[in-house]
Amino acid sequence: MIQSVLGFGMAQAPTAGQQWGMGLVYDAVKFTAPAFIFGILYTILRHYRDRPAWAYRDYYQQQWHAMFVPTIWWTLAYLVVIPQVQEHQAYHDVRSFLWQFVNGNAAPHLWYNSMMLQFIIVMPAFWWLARWCGTQARRSWWALGVTFVVYAAWLAAFPHFTTYLVDRICLSFLPYGVAGTLASGGTRWTQWLDRYRWGLLAVVAGAYGWLTWQLIDRGLPVQLADASYYQWSATLYSFAIILLIALVGFRQISRWGRTVNWMHWLATYAYRAFLGHVFWLTLLWSLTTAWPLVPRMLTCYLGTWLLAFALAYGMHWAWSAVKLGFQKSLSR
Repeated sequence: MIQSVLGFGMAQAPTAGQQWGMGLVYDAVKFTAPAFIFGILYTILRHYRDRPAWAYRDYYQQQWHAMFVPTIWWTLAYLVVIPQVQEHQAYHDVRSFLWQFVNGNAAPHLWYNSMMLQFIIVMPAFWWLARWCGTQARRSWWALGVTFVVYAAWLAAFPHFTTYLVDRICLSFLPYGVAGTLASGGTRWTQWLDRYRWGLLAVVAGAYGWLTWQLIDRGLPVQLADASYYQWSATLYSFAIILLIALVGFRQISRWGRTVNWMHWLATYAYRAFLGHVFWLTLLWSLTTAWPLVPRMLTCYLGTWLLAFALAYGMHWAWSAVKLGFQKSLSR
């Protein structure tokens, strides 16, 4: 959500100081997309990896209702209700409408959703990888090694691509999916993280310093699009932050920290809130046109976050009430 707010802010001709500030914040929060891929692979495979093959059908039925149906409705809402938020080009006929619908151009954040859903579709491949590796560390290291080679080739080729569609290809986030898959096999690796936690913090600081140096080296005007995911600095930073989050999370779980229940509650509605947040951001942005830029961005971010989660929770509650009423009427 912060990335969307920063994108809106950059379109308002900010001062040089504001541009540097937004660039630094943008680099700091770029880990969220890779972290979600890691987390969703980890969570799904922890739940499904030991189930028989026939469980694929149950898996796809669940994901259809949990992810694909909300995506369809929100994509339609963006294209029909606020088509001005489309990316790259606007639709003008049925063919271009369908193209904008499926490739993530219906709103600034849906490129990521199109890519992520590919992981959901090809999940059986990661299911197989998790079973093949099992608890054998040697196989896990082989999987990581092959992934490293493939991704290194991808990063080398990326600067030569001339189409934005590479952002929509799940291969671009493959290492985070493989890492989430392998991490789902157990929690012994968290003991290693805890032992070297100070070194991990140093890696986070060093990687962010690398990103900051690249930002400064590019100079003004700051272009958020130049802060690519597909560079070694961003990859190192994303993995370091993911491991740091995992360490904090497992510490909270092992001690049953007070934040655990809140995190579980937020996670239940996070995806649906993410899908709808640009709708609320667009509304709030239009209501604060006379505000100074920084207060405007902060207010719109907080308001967008609250409204997006409130709507996600409200729709879930309303739909649950409708289903319960329908079931009661059938039982009479």
